Amino acid sequence: MGVGRSYCVALVGLNGYIVEVEADIGQTLPNFVILGLPDAALNEAKERIRSAAQNSGIPLSRRKITANLIPASLPKRGSGFDLAITMAVLRAAGDIREIGGTVFIAELGLDGRLRPVRGILPAVMAAVQAGYPDVVVADANAVEASLVPGANVRGYKTLARLAFDFGADPKDLVLDYNPVDVDVPENEVELTPLVPDLCDVSGQSEARRALEVAAAGGHHMLLTGPPGAGKTMLAERLPGLLPDLADTAAMEVTAIHSLAAVQPSAVRLIRRPPFENPHHSATSAAIIGGGSGLPRPGAASRAHRGVLFLDEAPEYERRVLDALRQPLESGELVIHRSAGTAAYPARFQLVLAANPCPCGKASGKGMDCTCTAMMRRRYFGRISGPLLDRVDIQLQVERVSLADFGHAGREEDTRTVAARVTAARERQLERLLDMGLETNSQVPGRTLRGELRLAPGTTRILDTALERGTLTARGYDRVLRLAWTLADLGHSDTPDIDHIGQALGLRQAAAAT
Repeated sequence: MGVGRSYCVALVGLNGYIVEVEADIGQTLPNFVILGLPDAALNEAKERIRSAAQNSGIPLSRRKITANLIPASLPKRGSGFDLAITMAVLRAAGDIREIGGTVFIAELGLDGRLRPVRGILPAVMAAVQAGYPDVVVADANAVEASLVPGANVRGYKTLARLAFDFGADPKDLVLDYNPVDVDVPENEVELTPLVPDLCDVSGQSEARRALEVAAAGGHHMLLTGPPGAGKTMLAERLPGLLPDLADTAAMEVTAIHSLAAVQPSAVRLIRRPPFENPHHSATSAAIIGGGSGLPRPGAASRAHRGVLFLDEAPEYERRVLDALRQPLESGELVIHRSAGTAAYPARFQLVLAANPCPCGKASGKGMDCTCTAMMRRRYFGRISGPLLDRVDIQLQVERVSLADFGHAGREEDTRTVAARVTAARERQLERLLDMGLETNSQVPGRTLRGELRLAPGTTRILDTALERGTLTARGYDRVLRLAWTLADLGHSDTPDIDHIGQALGLRQAAAAT
């Protein structure tokens, strides 16, 4: 008997690292030791593995078993190491043939069945990128694992059948199930889910236009207005205006949702931009990510490549809102905990909705408002200035009039507006592709004042606002990005003075109106 080896994947955030599993069978009294920074769930694998092997007809040796997970300095968590440890132990005992470079990712049931684990998509992606394309997973994870290009995936239902295929003696094995062959049709088309239609919104022509601009350029929004004005309806219809995700973006989104266990197991890539709408009582860990041990993704990361909608924004804790400032600038969330550091992509469109005051009646003339001036300032002041400065479009949404209801159903629908958004996005992509960018909201300031610099007279109104201090340098760049989006929607090669004026109007301080 020698040392058996197999391979698995340890996930730290969305990044995966190949883990080599060594198993040795000693000559001392029975014991089972797992080394290499295992967490509680991984330490419990000892009993799961013994029972699963016994009930599969290949009981483990009664001598001391030592399993070492390399690198030892990398934290290991979860039950996905069960199968890799079992295969290494069986190889050390001589019960199966050489494993080679196969990666094993599955949890074991006490009866010997292979159970699915979350995060299978990013784990298989990491294995393929590290040069280990041969992967064995549980049957329930097989289709999701096969979404990774270049992966040679085999799905099994039981440990006994897997051991048989790796050369175990069949006379004692419990072979009740057959292996599953994974057959995923190429170019599978995902059915488009039902989304709220923009034609359901009565009136609000200015808000509908702002929503179209936000969708076209990937801009953040703040909608302020009285209750019942339609702020939530507008925000819920923004994802329907966004184009389908490209292959790379769809893989990123599906990997995040796989890790977050939003769905049991993906059968196809997520092509539609996600929409996250957490309640205002949500904690920082729920929105930003975190938890005990290694941090898990929150709503901000689950909204990657989609929309994060915070209704009643002033009701959120201020530190939660301010924590969004990092991903709004970088498109990534880096979460530090004592157990380790995890980085998650979080390039989302932020949509904030807020009442003008606690009672919600301060809009318009505000004759019915019962709030004092101090109450109003304190209420809206919960949204910090630095966060508002990162929001491109700040719009006041007024109440819907009776005349607007008479035109219900006559407004443009989502499909019509989405076609214009797609055309504008194509113009942006053609212009920005060489820079490695996709939308106007991603263009850095140095590019706006460099390759995309406008004529001096065009930006005179912005120069004046910046000189007077009514517009910050960050706000200056964000108005320029809005102007480029307006030009793309208007099929113009470059923004003109009118586009600059419209962009500055969309960025008005809604809280002050």
